[in-house]
Amino acid sequence: MLRMSRMTDYGTVVLATLAGRPDTVHSASELVDATGLNEPTVRKILKTLTKANLVVSFRGPQGGYALNGEATSISAARILDALEGPVALTECSAAEGNCQIQSCCTVGRSWQLINHRIRVALEDVSLAQLVAGGPVEGNPIELDFSIPQTLRDAH
Repeated sequence: MLRMSRMTDYGTVVLATLAGRPDTVHSASELVDATGLNEPTVRKILKTLTKANLVVSFRGPQGGYALNGEATSISAARILDALEGPVALTECSAAEGNCQIQSCCTVGRSWQLINHRIRVALEDVSLAQLVAGGPVEGNPIELDFSIPQTLRDAH
């Protein structure tokens, strides 16, 4: 079953909370209160999101965390990449040569195409759209399911 981890789900909630007040620096304890998540989980998520440059941290007594950019410019794909790693439905979707049966596999390219389409869909949805529950003004959801040339050539 395709499913993102609980940590990714929680990370999206933390990002949505930051996006709700983008001009504010939020302390970890404020985010704990706002999200209902426990403090170690929030701190772990913030560390991961900061390392991925989705969040910036500020030190000092007035320190805390804020989004690194506009919510409209942060894609669901970037969020998943930061918290889960790259989308890879199968071994061959992660990288060529990872599969032991690649030489005799007849479905690998199809899985790569499916993986690509999922990736495109995730890139086309912003954090702002996730927060809004759908398209936002000036940032409509437009999914591009065109097949890249490299995958077309393989068939």
